[in-house]
Amino acid sequence: MTLSSGGARGLAHIGAIEELESQGYQVTSIAGCSMGALIGGVYAAGKLKEFRDWMKTIDRKKMLELTDFSFSLDHLVKGTRIIEAIMEFVPDVAIEDMPIPYCCVATDWKAGREVVFDSGSLFEAIRASISLPTFYEPVQKDGMILIDGGVVNPIPLNRVKRQNDDILMGVDVSGHDYKSQNVNHFNYYTVLSRTSSLMIRQNSILMTQLTKPDILVDIQMSRYGGFDYDKSEKLIAIGRQKTQQAIAKYEGNVLKE
Repeated sequence: MTLSSGGARGLAHIGAIEELESQGYQVTSIAGCSMGALIGGVYAAGKLKEFRDWMKTIDRKKMLELTDFSFSLDHLVKGTRIIEAIMEFVPDVAIEDMPIPYCCVATDWKAGREVVFDSGSLFEAIRASISLPTFYEPVQKDGMILIDGGVVNPIPLNRVKRQNDDILMGVDVSGHDYKSQNVNHFNYYTVLSRTSSLMIRQNSILMTQLTKPDILVDIQMSRYGGFDYDKSEKLIAIGRQKTQQAIAKYEGNVLKE
């Protein structure tokens, strides 16, 4: 199973996993990017329910409390406080010791390449993968400057460990339903935000063409954005609904064969 980047929209990954399990499927390995790295890591560590319960407590006030602003030239938020809060109920663990094989991706800004984390500290890997450029402080490790994995591989279908009989499933929340959006404010922020989103989306589409999943849950949203963390239950419900539809389509195709 592979979970894409997408900010708060990535909370839909929780619903996707829950729906998959409710239909009798078993996740044998998982790969993620950015928010997908966080959800996938928490799940592989066996703490998805605890994370979901915690997300129910998140409102706008709590989001501000967890935002450690920084007056730096290369980032707005340090990103330490949110990781420490999650680690209170999801203890850090070595990736190679987790019950479900897991990896996530980040981007080495200096070398301009993808970095795959499949061993070492889970939360060090997650923190690197979620380092949204200019927003979160980059992670410096072994001479690298690590930023969000979505820059190079927003849905790392080619990185998940697979057995011959495994079904490859990808959940992509990187897309926006631009047709239903009416953008009236054309400024530096909207230009940069949409440009970044378009590039990530195109990279995501290319990856699904290069490494075609058996089941693709493509969730394009118009109503929810990358910072709507206080809408977790609604986003989870969307993930369940879209996954149910994708599984039904897959099983229908299998029957036809």
